Amino acid sequence: MNRNIFTRFLPLVLASLLLGTAAVAQHNGISDDRPAPPPMPFRVGEKLVYDGKLSRIISVSIGELTFTVNNSPESEDLWIRAEARSKGTLISLFRFSFRQEIDSTVDRRDFFAQRTVKVDIQKDRVRNSEANFDYSQRRVTYVETDPKEPMRPPRTIASELEGETHDLISGIYQLRMLPLEIGKEFEITVSDSGLVYRVPVKVTGRERIRTAIGRVWCLKVEPQVFGPGRMIEQEGGMTIWITDDRRRVPVRSSINTSFGRIDIRIKSAENLL
Repeated sequence: MNRNIFTRFLPLVLASLLLGTAAVAQHNGISDDRPAPPPMPFRVGEKLVYDGKLSRIISVSIGELTFTVNNSPESEDLWIRAEARSKGTLISLFRFSFRQEIDSTVDRRDFFAQRTVKVDIQKDRVRNSEANFDYSQRRVTYVETDPKEPMRPPRTIASELEGETHDLISGIYQLRMLPLEIGKEFEITVSDSGLVYRVPVKVTGRERIRTAIGRVWCLKVEPQVFGPGRMIEQEGGMTIWITDDRRRVPVRSSINTSFGRIDIRIKSAENLL
Protein backbone atom coordinates (compact mmCIF):
# COMPACT_ATOMS: atom_id res chain seq x y z
CA MET A 1 0.00 0.00 0.00
CA ASN A 2 1.34 3.41 -0.96
CA ARG A 3 1.35 5.32 2.33
CA ASN A 4 1.60 8.83 0.90
CA ILE A 5 -1.25 8.35 -1.56
CA PHE A 6 -3.45 6.52 0.92
CA THR A 7 -3.20 9.02 3.74
CA ARG A 8 -3.85 11.93 1.41
CA PHE A 9 -7.09 10.37 0.23
CA LEU A 10 -8.95 10.41 3.55
CA PRO A 11 -9.06 14.19 3.93
CA LEU A 12 -9.54 14.49 0.16
CA VAL A 13 -12.53 12.16 0.04
CA LEU A 14 -14.86 14.93 1.08
CA ALA A 15 -12.45 17.80 0.93
CA SER A 16 -12.13 17.20 -2.78
CA LEU A 17 -15.74 18.16 -3.04
CA LEU A 18 -13.80 21.45 -3.19
CA LEU A 19 -16.20 23.34 -5.32
CA GLY A 20 -16.36 27.08 -5.67
CA THR A 21 -17.87 29.26 -8.36
CA ALA A 22 -16.52 29.34 -11.88
CA ALA A 23 -16.40 33.13 -11.87
CA VAL A 24 -14.29 34.17 -8.90
CA ALA A 25 -14.42 37.88 -8.07
CA GLN A 26 -11.14 39.70 -7.70
CA HIS A 27 -10.44 40.90 -4.21
CA ASN A 28 -8.87 44.20 -5.28
CA GLY A 29 -11.42 46.79 -6.33
CA ILE A 30 -14.48 44.93 -5.02
CA SER A 31 -17.11 47.47 -4.05
CA ASP A 32 -19.38 47.19 -1.05
CA ASP A 33 -22.46 47.02 -3.29
CA ARG A 34 -21.70 43.46 -4.36
CA PRO A 35 -24.76 41.19 -4.50
CA ALA A 36 -25.47 39.51 -1.20
CA PRO A 37 -24.19 35.92 -1.06
CA PRO A 38 -26.74 33.10 -0.93
CA PRO A 39 -27.88 32.03 2.55
CA MET A 40 -25.71 29.38 4.14
CA PRO A 41 -27.32 25.89 4.19
CA PHE A 42 -25.54 25.16 7.47
CA ARG A 43 -25.02 26.95 10.77
CA VAL A 44 -22.45 27.35 13.50
CA GLY A 45 -22.46 24.18 15.61
CA GLU A 46 -23.12 21.79 12.73
CA LYS A 47 -21.12 18.56 13.06
CA LEU A 48 -20.86 15.88 10.38
CA VAL A 49 -19.22 12.50 11.01
CA TYR A 50 -18.29 9.98 8.29
CA ASP A 51 -16.97 6.41 8.18
CA GLY A 52 -14.40 5.37 5.60
CA LYS A 53 -13.93 1.90 4.07
CA LEU A 54 -11.50 0.51 1.52
CA SER A 55 -12.69 -2.22 -0.85
CA ARG A 56 -10.39 -4.35 -2.90
CA ILE A 57 -11.00 -8.05 -2.37
CA ILE A 58 -12.88 -7.40 0.86
CA SER A 59 -14.18 -4.21 2.47
CA VAL A 60 -12.26 -3.00 5.54
CA SER A 61 -12.75 -0.06 7.87
CA ILE A 62 -9.97 2.51 7.61
CA GLY A 63 -10.96 5.77 9.28
CA GLU A 64 -13.38 8.39 10.49
CA LEU A 65 -13.85 11.97 9.25
CA THR A 66 -15.42 14.79 11.28
CA PHE A 67 -16.30 18.32 10.14
CA THR A 68 -17.38 21.03 12.59
CA VAL A 69 -18.42 24.66 11.96
CA ASN A 70 -17.44 27.24 14.60
CA ASN A 71 -17.06 30.97 15.03
CA SER A 72 -13.46 32.11 14.82
CA PRO A 73 -12.13 33.08 18.27
CA GLU A 74 -9.93 35.78 16.68
CA SER A 75 -12.19 37.55 14.18
CA GLU A 76 -15.64 37.73 12.59
CA ASP A 77 -14.71 34.87 10.25
CA LEU A 78 -15.86 31.26 10.39
CA TRP A 79 -13.55 28.55 11.65
CA ILE A 80 -14.13 25.07 10.21
CA ARG A 81 -12.29 22.06 11.60
CA ALA A 82 -11.80 18.77 9.76
CA GLU A 83 -10.35 15.72 11.50
CA ALA A 84 -9.38 12.39 9.94
CA ARG A 85 -8.35 9.46 12.14
CA SER A 86 -7.41 5.88 11.32
CA LYS A 87 -9.30 3.02 12.91
CA GLY A 88 -10.26 -0.63 12.59
CA THR A 89 -8.53 -2.96 10.17
CA LEU A 90 -6.04 -0.36 9.00
CA ILE A 91 -4.46 -0.34 12.46
CA SER A 92 -4.90 -3.99 13.45
CA LEU A 93 -4.00 -5.61 10.12
CA PHE A 94 -1.68 -3.13 8.37
CA ARG A 95 -0.18 -1.66 11.57
CA PHE A 96 -0.51 1.82 10.14
CA SER A 97 -2.15 4.83 11.79
CA PHE A 98 -2.74 8.44 10.85
CA ARG A 99 -4.37 11.58 12.17
CA GLN A 100 -4.95 14.85 10.39
CA GLU A 101 -6.42 18.02 11.86
CA ILE A 102 -7.16 20.88 9.47
CA ASP A 103 -8.42 24.26 10.69
CA SER A 104 -9.74 26.52 7.97
CA THR A 105 -10.45 30.21 8.64
CA VAL A 106 -13.02 31.39 6.11
CA ASP A 107 -14.39 34.81 5.22
CA ARG A 108 -17.94 34.77 6.58
CA ARG A 109 -19.44 36.86 3.80
CA ASP A 110 -17.85 35.57 0.59
CA PHE A 111 -16.50 32.26 1.86
CA PHE A 112 -12.96 32.34 0.50
CA ALA A 113 -10.05 30.94 2.48
CA GLN A 114 -8.03 33.19 4.79
CA ARG A 115 -5.76 30.73 6.58
CA THR A 116 -5.31 26.96 6.77
CA VAL A 117 -3.51 25.27 9.66
CA LYS A 118 -2.80 21.53 9.52
CA VAL A 119 -1.31 18.86 11.76
CA ASP A 120 -0.45 15.70 9.81
CA ILE A 121 0.62 12.56 11.69
CA GLN A 122 1.40 9.38 9.74
CA LYS A 123 2.61 6.77 12.20
CA ASP A 124 5.95 8.25 13.41
CA ARG A 125 6.04 11.07 10.86
CA VAL A 126 4.70 14.46 12.02
CA ARG A 127 4.33 17.65 10.00
CA ASN A 128 2.81 21.01 10.95
CA SER A 129 1.85 23.48 8.27
CA GLU A 130 0.15 26.82 7.72
CA ALA A 131 -1.07 28.48 4.53
CA ASN A 132 -1.86 32.20 4.50
CA PHE A 133 -3.91 33.78 1.73
CA ASP A 134 -2.88 37.40 1.09
CA TYR A 135 -5.31 38.78 -1.49
CA SER A 136 -3.82 42.28 -1.43
CA GLN A 137 -0.50 40.78 -2.57
CA ARG A 138 -2.26 38.10 -4.67
CA ARG A 139 -0.25 35.32 -3.08
CA VAL A 140 -0.72 32.20 -0.98
CA THR A 141 2.27 31.15 1.14
CA TYR A 142 2.55 27.66 2.59
CA VAL A 143 5.09 26.79 5.30
CA GLU A 144 5.63 23.22 6.56
CA THR A 145 7.77 22.28 9.58
CA ASP A 146 8.85 19.09 11.33
CA PRO A 147 8.30 19.49 15.11
CA LYS A 148 10.58 16.52 15.74
CA GLU A 149 13.45 18.36 14.02
CA PRO A 150 13.07 22.05 14.99
CA MET A 151 16.46 22.96 13.46
CA ARG A 152 15.46 21.64 10.06
CA PRO A 153 14.67 24.48 7.58
CA PRO A 154 10.95 24.82 6.85
CA ARG A 155 9.56 23.83 3.48
CA THR A 156 8.02 26.91 1.86
CA ILE A 157 5.90 27.18 -1.27
CA ALA A 158 4.32 30.39 -2.61
CA SER A 159 1.92 30.71 -5.54
CA GLU A 160 0.11 33.55 -7.26
CA LEU A 161 -3.62 33.99 -6.63
CA GLU A 162 -5.78 35.19 -9.51
CA GLY A 163 -8.73 35.87 -7.21
CA GLU A 164 -10.47 34.63 -4.11
CA THR A 165 -9.61 30.98 -3.60
CA HIS A 166 -10.71 28.01 -1.51
CA ASP A 167 -8.72 25.57 0.52
CA LEU A 168 -9.87 21.96 0.65
CA ILE A 169 -12.16 22.53 3.63
CA SER A 170 -13.83 25.79 2.66
CA GLY A 171 -14.45 24.22 -0.75
CA ILE A 172 -16.73 21.60 0.79
CA TYR A 173 -18.96 24.22 2.31
CA GLN A 174 -18.89 26.48 -0.74
CA LEU A 175 -20.10 23.49 -2.74
CA ARG A 176 -23.19 23.33 -0.58
CA MET A 177 -24.00 26.95 -1.45
CA LEU A 178 -23.92 26.48 -5.23
CA PRO A 179 -27.07 26.27 -7.40
CA LEU A 180 -26.50 22.60 -8.23
CA GLU A 181 -28.65 21.17 -11.02
CA ILE A 182 -28.29 18.17 -13.32
CA GLY A 183 -26.16 19.07 -16.33
CA LYS A 184 -24.47 22.10 -14.77
CA GLU A 185 -20.70 22.43 -14.96
CA PHE A 186 -18.39 24.52 -12.80
CA GLU A 187 -14.70 25.27 -12.62
CA ILE A 188 -13.28 26.15 -9.24
CA THR A 189 -10.00 27.44 -7.85
CA VAL A 190 -8.49 25.56 -4.91
CA SER A 191 -5.15 25.80 -3.13
CA ASP A 192 -3.58 22.81 -1.39
CA SER A 193 -0.09 22.84 0.16
CA GLY A 194 0.78 26.14 -1.51
CA LEU A 195 -0.14 25.07 -5.04
CA VAL A 196 -3.19 26.35 -6.91
CA TYR A 197 -5.46 24.20 -9.06
CA ARG A 198 -8.44 24.82 -11.33
CA VAL A 199 -10.87 21.93 -10.98
CA PRO A 200 -13.68 21.15 -13.47
CA VAL A 201 -16.85 19.81 -11.84
CA LYS A 202 -20.02 18.28 -13.31
CA VAL A 203 -23.43 17.56 -11.83
CA THR A 204 -24.23 14.25 -13.50
CA GLY A 205 -27.42 12.88 -11.98
CA ARG A 206 -30.00 12.61 -9.22
CA GLU A 207 -30.95 9.53 -7.22
CA ARG A 208 -32.50 8.50 -3.94
CA ILE A 209 -30.23 6.68 -1.50
CA ARG A 210 -30.49 5.31 2.01
CA THR A 211 -28.26 7.07 4.56
CA ALA A 212 -27.78 7.45 8.30
CA ILE A 213 -29.87 10.64 8.17
CA GLY A 214 -32.71 8.96 6.26
CA ARG A 215 -33.64 8.03 2.72
CA VAL A 216 -32.89 11.19 0.73
CA TRP A 217 -32.78 12.47 -2.82
CA CYS A 218 -29.23 13.41 -3.80
CA LEU A 219 -27.42 15.14 -6.63
CA LYS A 220 -24.36 13.33 -8.00
CA VAL A 221 -21.32 15.56 -8.42
CA GLU A 222 -18.07 14.56 -10.15
CA PRO A 223 -15.00 16.75 -9.54
CA GLN A 224 -12.14 16.09 -11.95
CA VAL A 225 -9.25 15.78 -9.49
CA PHE A 226 -7.37 12.87 -11.14
CA GLY A 227 -4.98 13.01 -14.07
CA PRO A 228 -1.87 14.82 -15.33
CA GLY A 229 -1.60 18.35 -13.95
CA ARG A 230 -4.45 17.82 -11.50
CA MET A 231 -4.44 17.49 -7.71
CA ILE A 232 -3.88 13.74 -7.89
CA GLU A 233 -1.68 12.82 -10.86
CA GLN A 234 -2.95 9.27 -11.20
CA GLU A 235 -5.83 7.48 -12.84
CA GLY A 236 -9.02 7.48 -10.85
CA GLY A 237 -12.47 8.95 -10.44
CA MET A 238 -14.64 10.50 -7.76
CA THR A 239 -18.39 10.85 -7.21
CA ILE A 240 -20.09 12.74 -4.37
CA TRP A 241 -23.74 12.53 -3.34
CA ILE A 242 -25.20 15.75 -1.87
CA THR A 243 -28.75 16.01 -0.56
CA ASP A 244 -31.09 17.79 -2.95
CA ASP A 245 -32.71 19.94 -0.27
CA ARG A 246 -32.00 23.21 1.51
CA ARG A 247 -29.37 21.55 3.77
CA ARG A 248 -27.14 20.33 0.91
CA VAL A 249 -25.43 17.72 3.11
CA PRO A 250 -22.66 15.59 1.53
CA VAL A 251 -23.78 12.08 2.51
CA ARG A 252 -21.48 9.85 0.48
CA SER A 253 -18.28 9.95 -1.56
CA SER A 254 -16.82 7.16 -3.68
CA ILE A 255 -13.27 7.21 -5.05
CA ASN A 256 -11.95 4.64 -7.49
CA THR A 257 -8.17 4.32 -7.30
CA SER A 258 -5.43 1.98 -8.45
CA PHE A 259 -5.39 0.26 -5.07
CA GLY A 260 -9.15 -0.13 -4.61
CA ARG A 261 -12.32 1.83 -3.98
CA ILE A 262 -12.66 4.16 -1.00
CA ASP A 263 -16.24 4.65 0.15
CA ILE A 264 -17.13 7.38 2.66
CA ARG A 265 -20.63 7.47 4.15
CA ILE A 266 -22.21 9.77 6.66
CA LYS A 267 -22.44 8.28 10.14
CA SER A 268 -24.15 11.07 12.11
CA ALA A 269 -25.13 14.72 11.87
CA GLU A 270 -25.79 17.32 14.55
CA ASN A 271 -27.35 20.79 14.40
CA LEU A 272 -28.52 20.61 10.80
CA LEU A 273 -30.86 23.29 9.52
